[in-house]
Amino acid sequence: MTFAYYTVAAGASIHEHSHPNDEVWNVIEGRLAITLGGETREVGPGGAVVVPPDTVHSVRALVDARAIVVDHPRRQSLGGIAL
Repeated sequence: MTFAYYTVAAGASIHEHSHPNDEVWNVIEGRLAITLGGETREVGPGGAVVVPPDTVHSVRALVDARAIVVDHPRRQSLGGIAL
C-alpha cells in the first residue's frame, strides 16, 4: 500500500485520470468534490470515497482541505515522483 497525506488549497484540483490501483480518499478536514465515473460527491471530515481500479476520477477542493489517500497495490510513483 501507498499512504499519502495531502494538503489542498481551496479551488485546487487534480485532473481527471485513472490508474490500475484501488484508491481511498479519506477527508480529515475541509470539503472535497470527488468525481468518480461522472458522478460528483462532496465529502467532508470523516468521509471517504473508494475509487476502484481503472475508474476515471478527479478531485477539487471546495475549501482548504486535508486528506489521507491510500493506494493498493503500492504505487511506483506519486505526482511524478518515484517511490
